[in-house]
Amino acid sequence: MAAIFLVEDEVLIRMMIADMATDLGHRIAAEIGDVKGALKHAAQTSFDVAILDVQLLDGSSEPIADLLTARNIPFAFASGYGSGGLPERFKDRPILRKPFEAAELQRCIEELLSSQKTD
Repeated sequence: MAAIFLVEDEVLIRMMIADMATDLGHRIAAEIGDVKGALKHAAQTSFDVAILDVQLLDGSSEPIADLLTARNIPFAFASGYGSGGLPERFKDRPILRKPFEAAELQRCIEELLSSQKTD
């Protein structure tokens, strides 16, 4: 079981991903929909992995990704645009192409957890 930090500005999508993760046996450590709130939680909340929407209503999730990188916390991006919308320096990060199924989410979480053990 992983504690997941979920950053998604679309409330229904955030709820769907949270439900999927919970159904898979994981725990949602925090759910945030904006950059400012996400930066605060990313700095203070304890969690194993993060799923970040690439583009939030109030800006890019890039500063959140930078903070998670500094904290050495594995994360993946979620996007309807695939890897084309990722900042160049994050092209190596896993991406969940929206919409995605629970099995894809589980594979991504497992990949993030295994990368955490080998870092």
